[in-house]
Amino acid sequence: MTQTFFGSLRLWLGIERSTTRASDKWLSGLGAALGIVAVYHLTTWVFPQGFDGTASGLVMVASMGASAVLLFAVPLGALSQPWPVIGGHLLSAIVGVSVQKLLPGHVLAPALAVGAAVAVMAFARCIHPPGGATALSAVIGGQQVHALGYHYLLMPVLVNVVAILAMAVLFNGLFRWRRYPAHLHRLSHPAQPVTPAQRQFDLTQEDFHAAMERLNAYVDITEEQMTELLELAKQHAERVVVHPRQVVVGRCYSNGRLGRAWAVREVVSVPAQDAAQAMLSYRVLAGEGAGQQGQCTLEAFRQWARFEVVAQRNGRWTKAETGQA
Repeated sequence: MTQTFFGSLRLWLGIERSTTRASDKWLSGLGAALGIVAVYHLTTWVFPQGFDGTASGLVMVASMGASAVLLFAVPLGALSQPWPVIGGHLLSAIVGVSVQKLLPGHVLAPALAVGAAVAVMAFARCIHPPGGATALSAVIGGQQVHALGYHYLLMPVLVNVVAILAMAVLFNGLFRWRRYPAHLHRLSHPAQPVTPAQRQFDLTQEDFHAAMERLNAYVDITEEQMTELLELAKQHAERVVVHPRQVVVGRCYSNGRLGRAWAVREVVSVPAQDAAQAMLSYRVLAGEGAGQQGQCTLEAFRQWARFEVVAQRNGRWTKAETGQA
């Protein structure tokens, strides 16, 4: 009952299962910290007296913190690439300043700035969520920001963007699997020739899990990454034999389906003899009907089950034949 409750709560909250190694999570945090360090030091070096001529002048926009999350936690994501970062911030800055000049102090100015910035980014093909915060800061940033006018576009925004992009290229470039931008990553990971399939096969939920583990990245996915993920899943499906030879009490089996139709069942009891009407008992551990219990004939269960699976520490299920995901 508890497992069912928390499983349902996870779905409602949209909590995805982790697809990256713990070491990569730490690298993401370290990279983000170094990104903000780079923003601060480059900006203060270029403008040692601040933007208003005093040592207390503004040095960075808060939206750089959000950009750091994307550039260092999701470096291969579509929203993290150089044009979305550059265009997203600069175009949003123009929109924010323009709205502030047209409607200074108006109650609708913040909403209009963010809404217009999103539309402009969408048309310019540079959607970058932190850009909305850059536009908002131009409106609600106070007199210090308002006094900059369109200089806000160049300082601090442009200098901040250059600094954090430079650090993203340098830091992520140290690790072959997360090189930035995504095109550099693709160049350093040339496509490997794949032998055409010699048999028909179906992709399963476990194949996608295995492919995501190999990708080792948060999936803010591009078209190229989707095709790469599909190819990795195909390769995994090709090399793993399906259909269990026998059904054993205490072991878990998957129906090999995708999406909402996928399910994992644990066998609770097996009939003493293989009779046509002998009933097998099971409970659903994951996927469709999680937490429920049921019965069916041994033959019906064999028809349902595609292969045996085992649970991993990260909560994923993998084919028992491979022992890996």
